[in-house]
Amino acid sequence: MEQRIEQVKTLAGRAVPPGDKSISHRAVILNAIADGTAEISNYLPGDDVMSTITCLQALGVDIEVGPDKLVVHGVGSSGLREAQDILDAHNSGTTMRLLSGLLAAQPFLSTITGDESLRTRPMNRVIEPLRLMGASIWGKSSDGLAPLVIQGSELRGIAYEMPVASAQVKSAILLAALYAQGSTTIIEPVKSRDHTERMLRAMGVALNISGNEVRCLPTSKSLKSMDVTVPGDISAAAYWLVAGAIHPDARVEITSVGMNPTRSGVIDVLKAMGAKIRIENERKEGGEPIADIIIESSELKAIDIDGELIPRLIDEIPVLAMAAAMAKGKTTIRDAGELRVKESDRITSTTTELRKLGAEIEELLDGMVIHGTGKLTGAECDSHGDHRLAMALGVAGLVAAGDTVVYNAEAVNASYPGFWQDLNMLSTR
Repeated sequence: MEQRIEQVKTLAGRAVPPGDKSISHRAVILNAIADGTAEISNYLPGDDVMSTITCLQALGVDIEVGPDKLVVHGVGSSGLREAQDILDAHNSGTTMRLLSGLLAAQPFLSTITGDESLRTRPMNRVIEPLRLMGASIWGKSSDGLAPLVIQGSELRGIAYEMPVASAQVKSAILLAALYAQGSTTIIEPVKSRDHTERMLRAMGVALNISGNEVRCLPTSKSLKSMDVTVPGDISAAAYWLVAGAIHPDARVEITSVGMNPTRSGVIDVLKAMGAKIRIENERKEGGEPIADIIIESSELKAIDIDGELIPRLIDEIPVLAMAAAMAKGKTTIRDAGELRVKESDRITSTTTELRKLGAEIEELLDGMVIHGTGKLTGAECDSHGDHRLAMALGVAGLVAAGDTVVYNAEAVNASYPGFWQDLNMLSTR
């Protein structure tokens, strides 16, 4: 599928981002192994979350899928059953890594695979700690790649210092820790998103959290099921935040956005760049902070983005790179080597596609340098099958002179199926 985007005169209106992808995954998985029935409202019905749902259904969980709501009939801590076929995570790294932690503790054999892209993404980072807990896991290429074969085992708690901050790996270990003998301690170099910890606590799990350290105490009880209203995804809201900031005639309101501090780095960066952002109607739902955000046309200036900021905005770097191309000065992004093992090599794919639009951008081993020129020119671009890049290119097309064409535009379905419709709704030509 190709999508043509024209430069627009005005950007205005209200955007309601889809439910948070990370929280949707976790709400389904944790309620699947809980006692009782839970309703999950405003979940993200994108391809990635559907991969998690279908895998759990194959493992014996009854999940009713509606357009706006899921009903999950939990099977308790020991109710999962061996799947009759290979589990398919498609393009969802979250599905594969989190379910690996869960499957490592089940009394049966599982095989989980994914599409061509997912089968190139590193899995040894989750295999290593699970093996230390006593899990039996095998993969391709010296156990570094999917497909993964997992023979459930009796697990023991460990103390594990993570070499790279990763919410997916941390969550996989925490899921395994629910079944392990003894406590499990996880130490991160930098604190990553904490949706799993918040939800586990709300469902009755004893967690001790201090700085970048999480300790999960052993439990003999199943989780308590919990209804969840999923907040709007701040990663999806980021595209409208950047679009509003870089467009010369824009005012966009984005409603009910998740404001978890481990995820809101994009707002901090845009404010530091000079974006006119207002946060209104702050509140909490299901233990997660949410708010409405108003963004207006702004004059952005370059900043450096690195260090502890990176885990808080790793998914937003492609669109922030595009914002930097429209800012004044030189923006340097470092410490983001994790981008090379996403749905695409996001360092290479982002620099390649932004250059087509006329951006002055240099690729670094762990990031990029962008020399802001304040202008882009429409071009034919490719998403490389990466939803984050497809949406960043869509935003670029709103301000680029002439028309921009994005090939493989259907990639947005992974996290924001209605993205192109919302882009057109906000645009006045």
